[in-house]
Amino acid sequence: MFKPITRIPFDDYTEAIPAFATIVLMSFTYNLGVGITAGFFLYAFLKVCSGRYRELHPGMWVLSALSTLFFVFYPY
Repeated sequence: MFKPITRIPFDDYTEAIPAFATIVLMSFTYNLGVGITAGFFLYAFLKVCSGRYRELHPGMWVLSALSTLFFVFYPY
């Protein structure tokens, strides 16, 4: 179960931080949806902030926008 974690490129923070946040949030919130949507949002957010927005697939733009809406309207 931990073998895929070894394939995360930890030298690239725009890849490692969303993966880590996804794992941590899925574990501590007991909610897969929160973890996965946080990963989508953070991945796109970090790529845009680092100036590497051209690496984002158009589908990721849609997923990150939907993830943002999830966190805006999620009933905490």
